[in-house]
Amino acid sequence: MRTEKFGGNGPEVPVIGQGTWYIDQGDRKRAVVALRRGLDLGMTHIDTAEMYGDAEPVVAEAIAGRRDEVFLVSKVLPSNASRRGTIAACERSLARLKTDRLDCYLLHWRGAYPLDETVAAFDGLMRAGKIRSWGVSNFDTGDLNELLAVAGKGKIACNQVLYHLQERAIEHAVIPWCEEHGVAVVAYSPFGHNDFPSPRSPAGELLQSVAAAHGASPRQVALVFLARRPSVFVIPKAGSPEHAADNAAAGKLELSDGEIAALDKAFPRGPKPRGLPML
Repeated sequence: MRTEKFGGNGPEVPVIGQGTWYIDQGDRKRAVVALRRGLDLGMTHIDTAEMYGDAEPVVAEAIAGRRDEVFLVSKVLPSNASRRGTIAACERSLARLKTDRLDCYLLHWRGAYPLDETVAAFDGLMRAGKIRSWGVSNFDTGDLNELLAVAGKGKIACNQVLYHLQERAIEHAVIPWCEEHGVAVVAYSPFGHNDFPSPRSPAGELLQSVAAAHGASPRQVALVFLARRPSVFVIPKAGSPEHAADNAAAGKLELSDGEIAALDKAFPRGPKPRGLPML
């Protein structure tokens, strides 16, 4: 499994991790087995959030006895992101996850509370040893500039954003901003939200062809394409151990420059959007 430095000051983290949005909607035992299978195969970056229903308790069960292997991330809802509210939300997440610390804690998206309140809470949680780093999710460049002015250089670990083959808007400005400022980019919903390319479409046919040339799956190729830059990490969800194994195998796959160029042409990033796409 390829690893990259997580932000300017962070540890080496697998480029392919495990998302948990909706993981509580299916069979819980199967979800736990899938997460554990992912850990066995090197996908030790696990992302969750207080918004994700019972995902945190599912993660707690999956990482029991293995906490030190895991780069664990959770998120605070904007409605809880006051200074006191952020600290209280973190305490609740720690209890649900049955751990004493998070490796990274994110503001899920920008809300009504001033950024300086949330940042002050993050700094306090770091001093207390309850989080090791902090970041944000769904922040566009304007938001990131405001956050940088509040927090100062070297504080923002990551920005988690929507990114998949058919939604590449972050390549215009968000990824370059993050790379300039040493901020990791974490791609959520890397297969799209019920929007993975159809094998019957021209672009989908190309994806199938590249996958076949490597004895890989189209989803593995998609993950490798999205994580082709050292700054980008992907967090696909897997509801079964088989899907987890398929995702993890992408960590060993390498695409040629020609294949990347062909995929880039088949799935154009399109014009720069007026706003940041998000789910």
